[in-house]
Amino acid sequence: MRDLGASNPKELLVGTSTGDDAAVWKLDDDRAVVSTADFITPVVDDARTWGRVAAANSVSDIYAMGARPLFALNLVGWNTDALPTALLRELLAGGQDIATKGGFAIVGGHTIDDPEPKYGMSVTGEVHPDRVLTNAGLEPGQDLILTKPLGIGVITTAIKADVASEEVTAGAVDSMTRLNDLGSRVAIAAGATGCTDITGFGLLGHLGRMAIESEVEVEVMFDSLPFLDGAVELAADGIMPGGSRRNLAWGEELLEAGTHSERNRLLVADAQTSGGLVFGVDPGESSAALAQLVEEGHQAAIIGTTSERTPRFRLV
Repeated sequence: MRDLGASNPKELLVGTSTGDDAAVWKLDDDRAVVSTADFITPVVDDARTWGRVAAANSVSDIYAMGARPLFALNLVGWNTDALPTALLRELLAGGQDIATKGGFAIVGGHTIDDPEPKYGMSVTGEVHPDRVLTNAGLEPGQDLILTKPLGIGVITTAIKADVASEEVTAGAVDSMTRLNDLGSRVAIAAGATGCTDITGFGLLGHLGRMAIESEVEVEVMFDSLPFLDGAVELAADGIMPGGSRRNLAWGEELLEAGTHSERNRLLVADAQTSGGLVFGVDPGESSAALAQLVEEGHQAAIIGTTSERTPRFRLV
């Protein structure tokens, strides 16, 4: 958890690890405020769809901490010389779509001139101080549940290269704009002790960091991992974002992948945008939690287990 340089009269929750772009402040015995910020460059051509993706991505950290979002500020970088204002209105309308869906208010924002357009949000939410989910909360003997399929990085790279079909693109957009609110509620109801969202550092980076912070080994079954339609095939054709390769390079020392191919290792490291949550629960709770996610339309899966061993990410 980072303080983000803010001056705050309330109590910063020391020892609460929530990731590099989020922080938690305790207001009193029953309330804590969580704050996060994120923004991205365009991942699709349609401005309103990009706005929806960016907003869903920005609010994801709030859900990953077990909190509910209250309000947000828009963060925009815009090339006023090259891009029309009408396009900006469409972008912000996409953000409002997600705010309406998530039940939080957009109360303002800030725009700067930028040669490369960017959009995201600073989001504030609320959670009980004793029920904050963190990336340091995994315990040995738990099942790991992933709430969304992987492969976003591969597919968005294919979209930019104009080699993704309409069906593959639509599946990726549907996943990126799906909020993690249900995943968060299911995790809490199932007694999750640790949770994180899967974004730019991929499953390897985020779950690997959880293993380190929680001091457990995570064992992930590759054949149990859900992938978006088309992602594995595109990866086999050589479509792979540079971010995924950097993620794998970072995680090589942590990763024990046995005889798995480079393609499989890259897919585990694939850089996600607005990915799902991964959380740990007792085995007796995992089947019911998974069933609820699937019933509500999530392509979720039990992907592995945790054990009391040297922190690492073991791919089997």
